[in-house]
Amino acid sequence: MSKTRAIITAVEGYVPEDVIDNEMLSKMVDTSDEWIMTRIGIKTRHILKDHKGPSDMGKIVVDNILKKKNLSPDEIELIVCCTVTPDMQFPATANIIADKCNIRKGFGFDLHAGCSGFVYGITTAAKYIEAGMIKKAIVIGAEKMTSIVDYQDRATCPIFGDAAAAILLEASEEEGVGVIDEVLYSDGVGVKHLHQVAGGSCYPATVETVMNRQHFIYQEGQAVFKWAVVKMAEVTEELLKRNNMQKSDIDFLLPHQANLRIIKATGDRLELKPEQVLVNIERMGNTTSATIPMLIYENQNKFKKGDNLILTSFGAGFTWGAVLVKWAL
Repeated sequence: MSKTRAIITAVEGYVPEDVIDNEMLSKMVDTSDEWIMTRIGIKTRHILKDHKGPSDMGKIVVDNILKKKNLSPDEIELIVCCTVTPDMQFPATANIIADKCNIRKGFGFDLHAGCSGFVYGITTAAKYIEAGMIKKAIVIGAEKMTSIVDYQDRATCPIFGDAAAAILLEASEEEGVGVIDEVLYSDGVGVKHLHQVAGGSCYPATVETVMNRQHFIYQEGQAVFKWAVVKMAEVTEELLKRNNMQKSDIDFLLPHQANLRIIKATGDRLELKPEQVLVNIERMGNTTSATIPMLIYENQNKFKKGDNLILTSFGAGFTWGAVLVKWAL
């Protein structure tokens, strides 16, 4: 009997119209285009304005998927929204998106795993499908990172941007395609290196936390860099070994877009050609949970049926992981 797997049958992406380039940033903080490009590799990043949130971007990508696939909202049984910048503390942004898209017959929840959100999210939704509980799920990465960026901090403000992207997962018994396997990890040792001090229940918003600028991203770049380079490559190598694959079996690597040097170092360690390592960080910046689905969206025409795609990420927590997807379209 054939095993039921989750296959990607549609993908959509969205970025806001407004853009902040390096010249604009250099007028806000002590930085320059040369400094940013040398250390991070980002030229522009998009910004969502007018009190809009991830649900507004999520609605656009979900509506586009429904239209593209000629689906009724009632056919969607699960929405997983991967985000660290939810519209509100509660309810879940996934449920706000469901309401905006008139999805009433399924369930949804937010998944909070930092920049690894999407690899955790696609794994979670795929397991529901493999278990036979549902047949159609949408996994969204939607982030308004500029809402928690300190534009007085030259180390972090050039890094992040806003975007949303989503995939439709459907049940299939076709052999040799779909979400095949995953290796996921987390280690709380990373909390001190990458976090947001205030805004949670330990340190709710007060005049003092706002004045101390504790509602913004805090990152120790060198520590995060070292962990990310090692762990993204290690977890990919472990995934390959589990599936009796060699590095040469990888058709495309879709790495989280945190830093161009991290991306290049990961690709070099896996002995991949530059064209096999997909990159959009120069135009998008780091959109956390949205980076990998956005790479899928922008590069889907490059993929052939049966291609081995490795999705790999590293994020706050620390969290990291890799997912093997055999392209189904």
